[in-house]
Amino acid sequence: MNWYLLYLISEWVLRIMMIPVVTHRRRPNSAMAWLLIIFFEPWFGFLIYVLIGENRLPQRRIRKHDRLLAKLETLSRRFRDHPQVMKPDYDSRLQSAIDLAERLGYMPILGNNSVELLAETDETINRLIADIDQAQKHVHMLFYIYRDDKTGNKVNDALARAVARGVKCRLLLDAVGSSDFLKHNQQELIDAGIEVHAALPVQFFRRKAARIDLRNHRKIVVIDGSISYTGSQNIVDSDYGLKKLAWHDLMIRMEGPVTIELQAVFLTDWYFETDDILEGTDIFPDPKSAGSTPIQTLPSGPSYPTENHQRMVLSMLHAAQHQVTITSPYFIPDEALLQAIEVAVLRGVEVTLILPEKSDQVIVGAAARGYYGVLLEMGAHIYLYQPGLLHAKTITIDSSICMIGSSNFDIRSFELNFELTMMLYGKPINMELKELQDKYLSLSEKLELSRWNRRPYYQRLFQNVMRLFSPLL
Repeated sequence: MNWYLLYLISEWVLRIMMIPVVTHRRRPNSAMAWLLIIFFEPWFGFLIYVLIGENRLPQRRIRKHDRLLAKLETLSRRFRDHPQVMKPDYDSRLQSAIDLAERLGYMPILGNNSVELLAETDETINRLIADIDQAQKHVHMLFYIYRDDKTGNKVNDALARAVARGVKCRLLLDAVGSSDFLKHNQQELIDAGIEVHAALPVQFFRRKAARIDLRNHRKIVVIDGSISYTGSQNIVDSDYGLKKLAWHDLMIRMEGPVTIELQAVFLTDWYFETDDILEGTDIFPDPKSAGSTPIQTLPSGPSYPTENHQRMVLSMLHAAQHQVTITSPYFIPDEALLQAIEVAVLRGVEVTLILPEKSDQVIVGAAARGYYGVLLEMGAHIYLYQPGLLHAKTITIDSSICMIGSSNFDIRSFELNFELTMMLYGKPINMELKELQDKYLSLSEKLELSRWNRRPYYQRLFQNVMRLFSPLL
């Protein structure tokens, strides 16, 4: 028997068999990237596809999501007519964006909130610990990365102090991003009285996810149902263990009715992993007025029928009249995002991208750089941040709408990760964020197309090849 001939036949059977599988309900660029791998190395491509090829969640989890949304609708009716939960005054020109965000994420705009931008890691952690030390009923935390380092130990100690006062502390950590901590430190926290669970555990027979690399990338803290945090920062030292590369994050601290929405997002993720529904007036206390900023919560991830964050960004680019500024550590646009940027520039909108000079990921960084020439030729401005890895994920549009959250501007965040973005409306908060973006600009070097075209050939080749696989990154 000619085993080599059988192997060659099996490769062609796989190539042909995988064409309808890969192209079913998948965008052409993503399908072509998968078929490229499978046609070059059929068995290798097939095995990789089995592991990470499908981004749809199992029907069991989708049904749980739908049931929980129905239960949250009951909660929504409780707050709908509350005097502190009301639709605030805002520019009528924002109405379409507000309506779209609500249709995508099922969360309405809420007024009477206060917002603080926290752009320094130590400042954020110290502020968080101070709030934990004042907690009276509960502390809920969800993070992608939680490390056993100086920062992690400080937060652990604060949680232990809270438990000793009778505060209920619940900690949900991504099973991959926080794998070392869960392996070596989870039991220690459980022994201290802290509830700790892994989000999206990696299992060969996966009941909770269709592929092993679907990750919960959200960063959420809710304290007593009245104070909340979200943004890009994890519970880790500012160097993320990379001694030669400092990360520059951005978190927002909020008080007011919007905390109800972040609590609902945490509740949803907690329910998926524990089957425990958190409810009652301790979890959802009556909201109180804390400021004047209108805010809207936009969760995204595979449990939603559309790519919420991507759709919102596209809408904002198409609606922009004067200025769009984006900061992101990983900028790998899909075709729709590239077209939206091009159309915005052609309409006379100044589109500025502030991206890090250095990346912590070789392949992802190369794929992102593979798009720089295209973006520069379109007329977008690219500034490369010099002091370290700019990890803040922000966008400002015409000093009227800004977005801050955990989601990068890449295909992984659009399609695969569970993310959280806050929509903040009004000139005061937008000008505050724009000032921070201008600070990033002052620490960045503008990338000129002529300089970019002079880069070595081997870099250009590697970046262009990695760009081919960007739909899979």
